[in-house]
Amino acid sequence: MDCSILQTVIRKELQKLKGDLENKNLPDVIQKNSNDLNLLKNTTLDIAVTGVSGAGKSSLVNALRGMPDYGEGAAETGGTQTTMKRQKYPHPTFPKVTLWDLPGIGTPQFEPKKYLKQVNFEEYDFFIIAASNRFTTNDVLLAREIQKMKKKFYYVRTKVDVSIDSERRKPNFSEEKYLEKIRTYCRDNLTQGKDSVPMVFLISRWDLHLYDFPLFQETLENDLDVLKRDALIAAMPAFSKEVLEKKKAAMEALIWKVAFISGVIGVIPVPGVSLTCEIKLLVGTMRYFCKVFGLDKGSLHRLANRVGKPIDVLQSAIKKSTMASQITQEFVFNILSKSLLCGILMAGELALDFVPVLGSITDAALSFVTTHYMLKSFLHDVKVDAENVQAKAMEA
Repeated sequence: MDCSILQTVIRKELQKLKGDLENKNLPDVIQKNSNDLNLLKNTTLDIAVTGVSGAGKSSLVNALRGMPDYGEGAAETGGTQTTMKRQKYPHPTFPKVTLWDLPGIGTPQFEPKKYLKQVNFEEYDFFIIAASNRFTTNDVLLAREIQKMKKKFYYVRTKVDVSIDSERRKPNFSEEKYLEKIRTYCRDNLTQGKDSVPMVFLISRWDLHLYDFPLFQETLENDLDVLKRDALIAAMPAFSKEVLEKKKAAMEALIWKVAFISGVIGVIPVPGVSLTCEIKLLVGTMRYFCKVFGLDKGSLHRLANRVGKPIDVLQSAIKKSTMASQITQEFVFNILSKSLLCGILMAGELALDFVPVLGSITDAALSFVTTHYMLKSFLHDVKVDAENVQAKAMEA
């Protein structure tokens, strides 16, 4: 990323930092930012996926985890009642995010009156009620019970691609009109003549960038608190440029906190220069960026299985950054040695902005500028590589 552009960005961040520190107790500000980082690392998100038997719940669980239906650790799918008790499926990269595949409601084993107690409904952050054709009275009863618990639920109509394929051969077929027909049919099932019209999201587990999934994701983000929203964005499959932009925005908010902590706590000297920065903090954050954007071995392996391409082909698209497993202290030192001149030039000019707040403690300012510069540049490269990997995966 261009040095002059970064300098403008970092100047704004320093102004923000000054504003946060003025008239505040420095140890309190340090503790708050440290606590925020710990909360982000330990925030849990539990998503329950339920509905009638055969609604495609297990396949949806796999899609939200970025997994094929038949990969190792995938939720079992099938035309029969394969989920006989609630199944826990932690996200393969972010295990604090958990998808719960719940048994289908309305079967002899799971009658509506007993269902909620059987699956421990109180443990989940929100609920996805899935149907592959029409929603039933059991789905409506389920939604009412969730409302009584004052929790969120979302109606998702699955297998839309299958429905479209079966209709496409008809003369004068219009995909837009047919999708609206499905929405109307689902809403009519759910309202049963009542005034309240719920939103129904139409999705395909194979094409998350199509139909209503982007709107569904945006709705979830708006309904969650900040920490759980960031956990959702980090774990969401990188299926479009819009999702990559959201991931980038979330990571940019993290950069400020990491740079601040680096600026005031436990600095490590860089050999050969007077500038200091917390190398371990950089290593951990850069690895996290790679995982968020799917540039780690596990994510690439799952993507390779899903699109039917060798993992080496996908890895060949990573040119500007690197894999998460290759980010070590030595790697970070190497990056510093190549880009430090720009950081030093910025730090020499911008560190003066710290003086009114921190007096003569310029090491903190230099560390802040260097950390911010390093992470901002690396984040830019990771996003570019993630776009290239997705493009390579979609090639015929």
